[in-house]
Amino acid sequence: MTGRRLLRGAAGAAGFLAVAELVFRFGLGENVDFPPPSTVLYQAARILADGDFLAGVGQTLTNWALGLLAAVVVGVTAGVLLGSLSPVERAIRPLLEFLRPIPSVAIIPLAILLIPDDGMMKISVIVYASIWPILINTLYGMREVDPLAKESLRSFGFGPLAVLVRVSLPSAAPFVATGVRIAAGIALILAVSAELLAGGTAGIGVFVIQAGSGNRTDLILAATFWAGAIGLIANAVLLAGERRLFRWHKIRTGMVQS
Repeated sequence: MTGRRLLRGAAGAAGFLAVAELVFRFGLGENVDFPPPSTVLYQAARILADGDFLAGVGQTLTNWALGLLAAVVVGVTAGVLLGSLSPVERAIRPLLEFLRPIPSVAIIPLAILLIPDDGMMKISVIVYASIWPILINTLYGMREVDPLAKESLRSFGFGPLAVLVRVSLPSAAPFVATGVRIAAGIALILAVSAELLAGGTAGIGVFVIQAGSGNRTDLILAATFWAGAIGLIANAVLLAGERRLFRWHKIRTGMVQS
């Protein structure tokens, strides 16, 4: 089934590129200042030999990984605490609901003013943006823990910490994994967006700025292509790990629904 989905997705992408190529080659897109897909793909392959671009990709991925890791630590910890302490969660909920809808890109100018270190500023913005799906999914997972399982463990004399480690965290883990997968895409978007708005010495966003200053639309789209490819690969890897690690959760969910 997975192989068929990949083939259908590849066929759809190839069909779209073929149609777009024909549109540009036959002059139907002559009033649009965009290069044909073949030119973009050629440039995307060519810049893989560009040391500056590869260094920029490495810098973007470093900020992405550090920001996502910090968001996982903070989001899971906060989600477990709030999910375990209902009075605290009810008290903090209004603040969370106020902060969560704020567009993450909108806080980048404020972060530039408040955080002088360029790398720390970008990582902080990534953490702020990607923490929400992790926190919310962890909270939801803690609420979905079977109360009978917790009561059974307590009846055998296990304390709150043992119940948390043996029941609550394993039960909430699939929800946390989903939150991390969603947050990974958001973190990559903010990693590139922060570079676009704040600049810097290296990064995919910095490469796009430099290409834009030279009016190189083909290079802009080529770099954007690799940003999308990185996000697609990261999502596929996390999804495969999620399915492998939490296959028991899928089976249990199917049994409950049936």
